[in-house]
Amino acid sequence: MRTRLYPNLLFLLGLLLPGVALAAFPAGADAGATAFSKSPSRWLPAAGSITGVVTDATDGSPVAYATVSLYTAAEALVNGTLTDEAGRFTVTDVADGTYRVEITFLGYEKISVPDVTVAGGKATALGTIKLGASAELLEEVTVTGQRSLIEEKVDRLVYNAEQDKLSKGGDAADVLRRVPLLQVDLEGNVSLRGNSNIRVLINNKPSTIIASSVADAMKMIPADQIKSVEVITSPSAKYDAEGSGGIINIITQKNSLAGYFLNVDTGLGLRGSNLGLNGSYRKGKFGLTLGGFGRAFYNDAETSLVQQFTDSRSEQFGEASDNGMFGRYNLGLDYDLTDRQFLSAGIRFGLRNFNRDQLQTTSVYANEQPLSTFLRDIESERTGNSIDLNLDYLYVIKAGRELSVSTLYSTTDENTNFVSSSLNGQQTVLNRLQNLNDNNNQEITLQTDYIHPIGETQIVEAGAKGILRQVNSDYRYLSAEGEGAFTADGSRPAGQLDYGQDIVAAYGAYTLSLPGEVTVKAGMRYEQTRITATQDNEAIEIPDYDNFVPSLNLSKRVGQATTVKAAYSRRIQRPWLRQLNPNVNLENTQNIEVGNPLLRPELTDNYELGYSSMLGKTYLNLSLFGRNTANAINEVRTPIDSLDGTLLTTYENIGQEQAVGMNVFLNLYLTNRWTVNGGFDLDYARLEGLVTGLDGISVTQTNSGFNYGGRLMSQLKMNNGWSAQAFTFMRGRRVQLQGSRGGFGMYALGVSKEINEGRGTIGLSAENFAGQGWTLRSELETASFTQVREDLLLNRNVKLTFSYKFGELEADRARRKTRGVSNDDLMGGGDDGGGGAAASPAPTQSRRAARRATAPVKKDKKAKQDDKEESEEEKQ
Repeated sequence: MRTRLYPNLLFLLGLLLPGVALAAFPAGADAGATAFSKSPSRWLPAAGSITGVVTDATDGSPVAYATVSLYTAAEALVNGTLTDEAGRFTVTDVADGTYRVEITFLGYEKISVPDVTVAGGKATALGTIKLGASAELLEEVTVTGQRSLIEEKVDRLVYNAEQDKLSKGGDAADVLRRVPLLQVDLEGNVSLRGNSNIRVLINNKPSTIIASSVADAMKMIPADQIKSVEVITSPSAKYDAEGSGGIINIITQKNSLAGYFLNVDTGLGLRGSNLGLNGSYRKGKFGLTLGGFGRAFYNDAETSLVQQFTDSRSEQFGEASDNGMFGRYNLGLDYDLTDRQFLSAGIRFGLRNFNRDQLQTTSVYANEQPLSTFLRDIESERTGNSIDLNLDYLYVIKAGRELSVSTLYSTTDENTNFVSSSLNGQQTVLNRLQNLNDNNNQEITLQTDYIHPIGETQIVEAGAKGILRQVNSDYRYLSAEGEGAFTADGSRPAGQLDYGQDIVAAYGAYTLSLPGEVTVKAGMRYEQTRITATQDNEAIEIPDYDNFVPSLNLSKRVGQATTVKAAYSRRIQRPWLRQLNPNVNLENTQNIEVGNPLLRPELTDNYELGYSSMLGKTYLNLSLFGRNTANAINEVRTPIDSLDGTLLTTYENIGQEQAVGMNVFLNLYLTNRWTVNGGFDLDYARLEGLVTGLDGISVTQTNSGFNYGGRLMSQLKMNNGWSAQAFTFMRGRRVQLQGSRGGFGMYALGVSKEINEGRGTIGLSAENFAGQGWTLRSELETASFTQVREDLLLNRNVKLTFSYKFGELEADRARRKTRGVSNDDLMGGGDDGGGGAAASPAPTQSRRAARRATAPVKKDKKAKQDDKEESEEEKQ
């Protein structure tokens, strides 16, 4: 069945032909003119123009959607525009004369470039203009040279994780726990505003390892290599329609300077240790990045499970020891084909190995009388690896007008196996049972995107995409007497699932900037999903479906420090591998689990109102939201043997979910060295669906209640390179259709010391050190049964971290990011955020252009000589 992916490639290539044809125009300085030499005159500038690039003064990253205003010598506003996602801007239709250019953006200091001259209807290049923190923050913040921890952009909230020193030696889950709007449970599962149906991307790219398990994927990503986390609550039409809760895009560290760079990160702790190496090399048109990270950990846990039926009860207690190893390795290449065409490629490899050894005691009572007691030793293992290959091409037709073609191949192998040994009182093995569950998920994606600005206030975007996805599951049971050899067990479930899902999508989006600093983004996306599935070589009838997905985002800037937003979007949530897998998991005989290959997608309407502002030295972000989900996918537990106290857990499209809530986040700059930030999340959820009881009769069940959570973090910079940080996180219970999942919390303290002029850092931190651990309590209740489960994680930890940077770096020209594939379309889980192998170069920004941006004065002899040398270099 896997071979079915490839015949459909011809169909996907057909989607890309119109875009590829555009890319065939000649490259070079006149490429834009050649491509549109026969276009109407409205595409040609009526007069001169002013161009430039706006970046963050701290780290050189582009500042998107900054306001660029053009004033005459008499201080009359005559024109303006916004920077694009790469920080570029072009003010067109500028008459000859002398002007002042003013650039502003929330949280940054206003920059004014005087005496900008336009003559002869030609273009005037200002080069790179750097923005520092806003004047209100300069006294208290920019003295430290740090970037803001939280940034509010037009369509997303950005958490700059590189400012978070406490998470060193941890993984992505440790970072996400600190991000506003997000909540992460003890196993690493992520939810956004209480909704776990989200899409997680890494450098704007998906991976089948995330489609298989977000929690496992988070363990593979080192916290030290996360640059920022983007939370997109109302994605536009250019994003895949999947992910009813929104999109989380994790941007990793990358180096865009000339020369070589090597960073070593290592940590040693009571509960885990890690080692990471990341380096890059760049010279001329060629760039290379190489990285690797490995983390080994162990933990102890205790579990208890009580299931009460009408006339029976089962009680279970287990002691477990966990250990695992996770790794992620990547190689990226990029090359400037010309000054307008850029190519990048990358390969990423991930591995995971998680093992649990548990001794489990189960007692069954009938009418409060002991019926049976049995002892089991369970050794479970989850192993797998993932490979992602990408090749991306970007053609800059002219400033702001771009065509990109992206490809991605991704595959994940996952094995979820266990061996259960039944023991007698002397712990002698009576018999053994083994479950082999082998899964493979592979995808091929082709995508093309086109961006076309119209004047200074409008942008049109269009694109097409195809995804060919194949999921395979092969499961069976073996049994053995005592310590004997395993043989096939025909009395246990066995089979094979081949599940194919082909998605064809097209979108159009329109952005309009209105007077009064109002921005409107509207779009429509169409997706067609075709499904073919067989179970044990027999076809499963699952209908194809089509969806139109609208989106609308409104943003208005009020003054220099406040932004208000309103948004609506419709999202699709397709089932993912573990929800589809028909393997009957008997690891816990009292709570049997099985997937459902007949699941259909759920559809969610999202509404949002947002407010963000700098109030003195305090950043405030407030949002109100609502969502309505039809055909919701929920976990359903049904009694299958009341005498033995056994439940069956599966997934069904059984109902509807509504939620309304709010999120508040504050970032307070107490002094130039001390910041405190935190927030809380609150929503009221109502769930309704049909649940089948022990008698086989389906009844409508409803449940409702409040979900809540919060976090608080403080950072202090001290003298001589010392710094300290404290963090605490709490998540309350989560409402489910048949009950609630318990809450938990964590806390940590840490100190660090920079050495050798900041090249190295040594840190020491402690987590949950004052108690034994955290208990997660879940309660389920129906008319025919109740279930109470408690999981105690003994996760006290102390860790010592060390990092050091090697290399000689020199400032190089700015690099342009290619637009990689973003498959936002599976349950359990951006735009350009860059990073990793997805990065590609940009056109040259010369030294003389940079000088004009910061000091537009007469050139001295040295400056003229530099200009001459660069002119020769560019000719070559």
